[in-house]
Amino acid sequence: MKHKIKTVAVYCGHEFGLNPAFARDAGIMGELIAKNGLNMVFGGGDVGLMGTVASAALNNGARVIGISTEHVVAKQEPAHEKIDVKIVRGVNERKQKMFELSDAFIIMPGGIGTLNEATDILTMQQIGETHKTLFFLNTSGFWDPLYALVLEMKHQAFIEDADEYNVIVENSPDDIIKGINYINNQ
Repeated sequence: MKHKIKTVAVYCGHEFGLNPAFARDAGIMGELIAKNGLNMVFGGGDVGLMGTVASAALNNGARVIGISTEHVVAKQEPAHEKIDVKIVRGVNERKQKMFELSDAFIIMPGGIGTLNEATDILTMQQIGETHKTLFFLNTSGFWDPLYALVLEMKHQAFIEDADEYNVIVENSPDDIIKGINYINNQ
């Protein structure tokens, strides 16, 4: 029997970005996570897209777990006030804890930290350490440049087998949830 997705880790920006569609989709994603009976793990911050998706999930009844570090909280991301945020020693421990608590991952628009989290999971898939599904929410084509780079890596023979990856790219929160429900109903 295939592993069911009960808890998703959501990675996204601690800023809103310039496109209002990013915040809109963050709110919708959080609401749909809750309404579909999923739990959510996130970086613990109460700012930007991160705060938006967490608040929407929480306000619609989801169990939400925050994982952060003292340094991150002090520097840029105040811990979400309505969520028990677990503080760990460093970013690598934070990523590991989020990975352990999650059955799948949703990558929304964000910055270097979001990109780092996505590429960590891709690397783990490549070397066979995980087969957990990685969903990219491609709001307004945000992830298109990364997709073009991955295609160039494949063209240049740096990526041999695309079947090593369990990646689904969708343009809307509704389609991400449809993908999760499809996996859960197999």
